[in-house]
Amino acid sequence: QVQLVESGGGLVQPGGSLRVSCAASRSILRFAVMGWHRQAPGKQRELVASITNTGRTNAADSAKGRFTISRDSIKNTITLQMNYLNPDDTAVYYCYADDFASHYWGQGTQVTVST
Repeated sequence: QVQLVESGGGLVQPGGSLRVSCAASRSILRFAVMGWHRQAPGKQRELVASITNTGRTNAADSAKGRFTISRDSIKNTITLQMNYLNPDDTAVYYCYADDFASHYWGQGTQVTVST
């Protein structure tokens, strides 16, 4: 049973930074891709950023230039560094992982950008 556990969400002021992390219960190199989605109230879940097991990254247009996804294959974690946050970034952020058999989700962590 694969588990993904997010941490690091919270409240931040506009223009601030926040880092969210996702710890996997097995080697992240066994996943073809990992990444982050987010879901704001009343909106559909959307992709934020992803990273493949070869290290290739991808980011939504809204995240490019502000968010950076990285991985630590020793600690079996991925991290999303978010800079220049604005209220539109307020959402529950979900870690996900795909191997060639299944798709896995974490429980989500709340990120709130507000004064």
